Amino acid sequence: MLNLGSLSIPLLYSVFEKKLHFIQYFKQAALSILLVALFFLIWDSWFTQMGVWGFNPDYHLSLKLLNMPIEEWMFFFCIPYACLFTHEALKFLFPKFKMSKSATVIISFFLIVLVSLLLIFNFGKWYTTVNFVLFLLLLGYALKNHLSTLQEYYPSFLVILIPFLLVNGILTGSFIEEPVVWYNNAENLDFRIFTIPFEDIFYAFTLLFSIQLIFNYLKRKKLERK
Repeated sequence: MLNLGSLSIPLLYSVFEKKLHFIQYFKQAALSILLVALFFLIWDSWFTQMGVWGFNPDYHLSLKLLNMPIEEWMFFFCIPYACLFTHEALKFLFPKFKMSKSATVIISFFLIVLVSLLLIFNFGKWYTTVNFVLFLLLLGYALKNHLSTLQEYYPSFLVILIPFLLVNGILTGSFIEEPVVWYNNAENLDFRIFTIPFEDIFYAFTLLFSIQLIFNYLKRKKLERK
């Protein structure tokens, strides 16, 4: 229900909103999401088998693929589409809604230092290690090659974090008796924002910004062919 609810409004706006008319880029959006989802689903399945995290059977259907409930598979398609649409809509409606180059660089270097220190002192904890290594690689690549995209994406990500953390809060047990998704605290920092592991913010950025970069490339290629 959370997945479908998160998808429904952005999808309806994609079809019926005529100015942005995001549905014209549906093929590019779907391919971007699929490519990144494949990687994250493999990672998800691997960590599920290792017991880094798992799923409460009281909250999901019995159908599983690669040890993961079908709802988890849906997450990697529904939530990214909603977030991709949100960023594109914000760019369209508020073209000046972005950070300066200097602020973007300062924030990026602060994040690199912070995450690097946390990684050094917690290396070997599976979720922390894999998550932070991927985040650092992505951010380093973006700083060098996609600074203008980072300028636009940082403010959007702060907006996206509000519903993302709300959904994630429900999944990790903020508003219900037991979590839908549980985490093995031996494999993370054991520091939570309410019930949400701190690493999840960086996980979300890596997931969503990777999709955004691929989408931007495919969208640009589509426009060049016109």
